[in-house]
Amino acid sequence: MNLPFIHRAGDPVPEDGAGDRAPRAVQPSVVAAPVNAGGAATNPSLQPRRVRVGDVLLQDGVITKEQLEAALVAQQTTSKKLGETLVAQGTISPATLVRSLARVLGVPGCTLRHGLIDPAMLKLIGAEEAERLLALPMFKVGDTLTVAMAEPQSLPAIDRLKQVTGLKVRPVLALEANVREYIQKYSRGNVDIDAFLTKLTEQDVEVVEREAIDDGPSTDLDNLIAGNPIVNLVNMALITAVKDRASDIHIEPSRKGTRVRYRVDGVLRDLMKPPMGMHAAIVSRVKVIGKMDIAEKRLPQEGRVRIVAEGREIDLRVSSMPTLLGEKIVVRLLDKANLKVTLEDLGFRQQSLDVFCRFLKQSHGMALVTGPTGSGKTTTLYSALDLLRSSEVNIVTVEDPVEYQLEMVNQIQVQEQVGLSFSRALRSILRQDPDIIMVGEIRDEPTARVAVQAALTGHLVLATLHTNDAPGAVARLTDMGIEPYLLSGALNGAVAQRLARTICSSCATKYFPSEQVLKDAGIPGEVGRAFRKGAGCQRCHDSGFQGRQGVYEVFEVTPDVRRLIHHARPTHELRAKMRQDGCLTLREEGVHLALDGKTSLEEVLRVTQNDDELPASEPSVKEAA
Repeated sequence: MNLPFIHRAGDPVPEDGAGDRAPRAVQPSVVAAPVNAGGAATNPSLQPRRVRVGDVLLQDGVITKEQLEAALVAQQTTSKKLGETLVAQGTISPATLVRSLARVLGVPGCTLRHGLIDPAMLKLIGAEEAERLLALPMFKVGDTLTVAMAEPQSLPAIDRLKQVTGLKVRPVLALEANVREYIQKYSRGNVDIDAFLTKLTEQDVEVVEREAIDDGPSTDLDNLIAGNPIVNLVNMALITAVKDRASDIHIEPSRKGTRVRYRVDGVLRDLMKPPMGMHAAIVSRVKVIGKMDIAEKRLPQEGRVRIVAEGREIDLRVSSMPTLLGEKIVVRLLDKANLKVTLEDLGFRQQSLDVFCRFLKQSHGMALVTGPTGSGKTTTLYSALDLLRSSEVNIVTVEDPVEYQLEMVNQIQVQEQVGLSFSRALRSILRQDPDIIMVGEIRDEPTARVAVQAALTGHLVLATLHTNDAPGAVARLTDMGIEPYLLSGALNGAVAQRLARTICSSCATKYFPSEQVLKDAGIPGEVGRAFRKGAGCQRCHDSGFQGRQGVYEVFEVTPDVRRLIHHARPTHELRAKMRQDGCLTLREEGVHLALDGKTSLEEVLRVTQNDDELPASEPSVKEAA
């Protein structure tokens, strides 16, 4: 995994104060040799003058001559090295030993702990080889693998690591017991976040001052890391969220401390609960990453930074909000690897997809995508642009914010603070000879009016709108002040969508829904039919679901529908006409997903609603299909 928000190749390794920056070249002649009480080599005539741990510890004033002599005496009865003996006696701490050894060997040193290590890296060499070489891969940046080694001066071990991984190897000193401990933990998959958090105390907190904020590119943030446990905690939260494909991280203050949750497949889950007294430091660290003002705690702020994890570019959108108990932080993760840019990948039923493509391919008019926040509207619009973009058309978008960058598409970022609003950007776009215009969101009358005028003057306009269903887009625009006679000529169609969680393939099982659930789903006649759901397993965090799929209601403006819009007919009449033309409602589309075994009926009922009770004469789900 590439983790530039943890460390960058060429920078000092985080190390609890252990070791100074040293040249990359390993110095095999500078090793920790056995010493006598006077610090002299046992056989100086057979080897060059060597710097020893005992000399360094004495020179630094860390130990006295008497303590060194006592350790040498104790060492004669054990197989331990001198440094290990001093640690076992409590004379020095492990971090002090690492610092001294790092100076002796001329390589960086570190004390291993959660947050500094990517557990997936162990797979590069395997646990058995790691035990044999006493080497633990920590993280990979580009083609350089940083490896914690008990013997970083061992050239054969480094050559073996290069051979096995095919990467450049950057050795880092760690104590043998520390290396063995984490090899065993990660080989068993034992990454205990709670155990890591319980070791943190208020004394570990170091709030970064305002002057420490880096205004340069995002990768320069790595220079701020100096082994701070708060940094490791935030890194761990980011690592876990990226691996579990979370969309958001919530950092919330409470009377008992801090609560960190993340949203996976549309549902919030607890990630960690750091001890009390750390909330301000955690917030400060996230603000530093997002290049926000950590001194301002009374007003909301927004920040943005780009990271690379597991070889994927991920944008982090950071938002802070003051609350009674402290600031709340929400980090949105925009993973470009999750962007599905073809309509076929989104989950449309073929009949619905054909209708959507039909009104998308008209030369002019307005196509709307509606739904609540987080329902995937922008992804659907990007997929529509993927279908339409070519070297023969000029496509311009105005968005807030620009979530993903697309080739052959001119994208504009709204900036309200300088006066660049949706409506103002749209007016300028119309002077740029566009063929296709995408509006990130129609929020007000000026934006709606310019979009409708553009659709009426020969442009294809794609936009999102917040409504509960597709026919409701007509009422929403008329409420904004758009005259029905203008809207009837401009609108080509609308798509309403929701995201339903899909059943985990590892724990899928059969079940029989209750009669009430079948009735609510509109299929009371299916009593006794087996449906699928997830029983819950480790892979899906016992939720029974993994991943999400779109549920789409497609509303096409036919000549009959256009007449209804022109005469300002209510939404329920438009919906009835939509169903009469063979299109299904959101709930009916979701029921088809459940019938196909892709999701459960309860999930369909959770994400959709039945806006109108259908008359008995209208067709059922199966008949409409």
